[in-house]
Parts: sequence; structure tokens; C-alpha cells
Amino acid sequence: MASIASLGIGSGLDLNGLLTQLQQAERAKLEPIQERIETEESQISAYGQVKSALSDFQSATEELNATDAFESLSTSVEGSGLSAVSDSDAQPGRYDIHVEQLATAGSLVTERLDTADTAIVTGEQSLTFSLAEGTIDPITVGDGSTLEDMRDAINTQSDGRLSASIINDGEGYRLSVNATETGAAASIQSTNFTDVLDNSVATSDTQFVQDGVDAKFNVNGIDIVSPTNRVEGAIQGITLTLTEADTDSTVAVAQDSNAIREQVTSFVDAYNTLKDTVGSLTAYNPESGSAGELNGDSATRTVENTLRQALSSSTGGDGFNVLSDIGISLQLDGTLEIDDERLDEVVANQPDQLAGFFAGDSNEGGMAGQITSAVEQLIGEGGRLGSAISSSESRMERLNDRFATTESRIDQTVERYRAQFAAMDSMVGQMNQTSAYLTQQLATLGQTGQ
Repeated sequence: MASIASLGIGSGLDLNGLLTQLQQAERAKLEPIQERIETEESQISAYGQVKSALSDFQSATEELNATDAFESLSTSVEGSGLSAVSDSDAQPGRYDIHVEQLATAGSLVTERLDTADTAIVTGEQSLTFSLAEGTIDPITVGDGSTLEDMRDAINTQSDGRLSASIINDGEGYRLSVNATETGAAASIQSTNFTDVLDNSVATSDTQFVQDGVDAKFNVNGIDIVSPTNRVEGAIQGITLTLTEADTDSTVAVAQDSNAIREQVTSFVDAYNTLKDTVGSLTAYNPESGSAGELNGDSATRTVENTLRQALSSSTGGDGFNVLSDIGISLQLDGTLEIDDERLDEVVANQPDQLAGFFAGDSNEGGMAGQITSAVEQLIGEGGRLGSAISSSESRMERLNDRFATTESRIDQTVERYRAQFAAMDSMVGQMNQTSAYLTQQLATLGQTGQ
């Protein structure tokens, strides 16, 4: 809007102050719109809190909607010499294990040379290694290669199957080559090292070969051989890592009751958090007269009623049918409470029935599936809460448009007032000038008449 600072100069009237008052009066029309916008913003924010709490509850519920959630196993090791990790294929049991020897990698150390950085090869040569089982492609050694160049060629060209380094034994330099895999089959048996050297290169001592060995251990009286110290499949669903020879250990695999208990507790905690969120947003304080953002909101009441019905429903199964059967009861205030003694008994003694109660025999057959489906109907596209949020957002958009239109109209009205005041100010200023001129002329005529 154009500046109004010059108004009143011609007329001497406080037109700026009057225009400001008129502007304030016009902008007062925006206040009820702004209040409704703020109300919608608060409601949308409150809906968002409910939706977030619902999503958290849905996630906790979905964790229980699969039978493998109740098949958690814990694996413990007594003794030394190995570690063990179980997966979903493992079965509860106890396994006594004696580790006789660890798997090691084979190695070969070449004859001794006087230097490591002097050329020892004439022309391009092929360095070969014989393995106990399998073959490895020849290593190309270039003209003028040193012992260090040979080392680098082996490390580069052996596809990671060999690892070469140089050893200084105090009398000279040797090429040391190790198999990167453990076990007898990966042993390096021989090499043509001396054959690729220039005829003038002198070597001393002999090659040293150390065969790789397989791991040997015993599980519940059964002898087992493995080319590696990481053993899969010897015990179904359990991976053993052997770390020390001539040791005895016991691996115990048992149902992980704590994990199951934690999942059920998380389900109850997530629901109670949701209930607390809804309660605070719908509360009313008669003493202060203050109310939550969703007090009296029909969509929120639908959320509460739908969940209460889902939690009170029966699965119709052969085992547990309602939450109270497993020690979870719906309280008068709408929250869930756990009977710890009853739930611990069910988790410890009836995990299969507990799995059937929550997971059922289909995605929606158990309690968890029924609740998940109910929540999805609330927050999903076209759901009661989702529709309420969409409606509120639409009202918010319309109010913002109405605010902008009204504000533009007010600016135009104030601008019209300003133009009218400017015209009046100019006219009154001219009239004041005319009046002053006539007064002056009349005074002059009076003096002449004397």
C-alpha cells in the first residue's frame, strides 16, 4: 500500500490517524478467519499425533503377526575354544563339542637369495604352483623382475588364492607364499621358483613346505572334519567358529523367552502410549474450561471405539481366544495391563499356542492380524482418521484462500480511503488558501475605506 505520511498537510486534519483507525477496523475482519486457521492447524497437528501413535502401535502389532516372532532362540556357550551363532533353522538342544585341532593354511618358502631388489629373471617367465587339490593359473613374471616384483605378481595374479611376502632369515631373502584358504586341500605342494631364475642367480638352502590341515572336532560323539574353522551345517541352524584346539565346550540352544516377552510387552506399551495420546488430546478441564484439540471429535471417538472392539474380540481359535487368556486385560480407563505371572507362564510353557493366538494361520487370522487390519482401516486411504485429516487440510486451504482474498480486498479499500483522503486534503487545502486570500483582500479594502 502507498505511503500515507503526507496526508493532512493541506487540511491540517489528522488524516493519517483516521486512515490508520479505518485500516485497523478493516483488518479486524481477518481475525475470525485467522482464529479458524489456527484452530484447523491445531487440529491437523493433533490428528498427526494420533496417526503417529497409531502407526507405532501398528508396527508393534505387526511384529507379532508372524509365527517366527515366537521362535526366537538363544544360544550360549560354556567353555572355551569356539563361539556359536544360531539362525531360524536351529532347534533347541544341547551339544558337547571337543575341538581336537584347528584348520590352518598351507605355505611354501622358497630357497634363499642374496638380495630382494636385484633383477633375477631374464625374459618373460611363468611361475607355477602345485596345490594338493585343484589348479591355479601360472603367474607371469616379466623380464628383469626382482624378488619383490615376483611377490607383487603373485598377489596380483592369483585371484586372491595366494598371499606372498618376503622373509629375511638373517642370511638372505626368501619368498614366502601362503594359501589364503585353510585346509589340507588348499596346501601348496611345490613351485618352479628356481626354474624361472636367471642361470647366474645363486640360491642357497632348500624350499620349505608346510601342509595345511583340516579342523577336527567332535559333536556329541560324532567326529567331524572341516577345511575351515568356520563350520556351517555340522549342527542344523548353528554356525560354529573354532578358536582353540584341545578344548571342550557345550553349546546350548533354547527358546528365548525374554525376546518373546519383550515383543508382547512392546505391543502393550505401544497401545497404552496411543491411549495416553488420545486421552490428552480429547481431555476437558472443567475448572479451567480448557479442552484438548480433539475434544468431542467424532473421528477420534471412532479410533477409540474401533480399537476397543478389536482388542475385545475373539480369534475363534482352538487355543487362546482373547487377550485375557494370556494375561493381558483391558482396564476401565481403556489401557491394557499385563498379569506378569500369567504371561510368563504362557511364554515359557505354551509358545506355540501363543504364536497361534497372535499370528493365526493367515495374515488376518490371529489377534495381531485383526488389530493390524483395524488400524489400517483407520489410517489408510479413505479411512476414518485419514478422511478427517484430508477434510481438515481442505478446510485449511480454503481458509487460507479466503484470508488472502479478504486481505487483498482490505488493501484495496484502504487504498481507496487514502485516495479519497488525499483528494479531500487537497480540496480543503485549496479552500483554506482561498479563504486566507479573501480575508486578506477584505482587510485591505477596509484600510482603503478609512
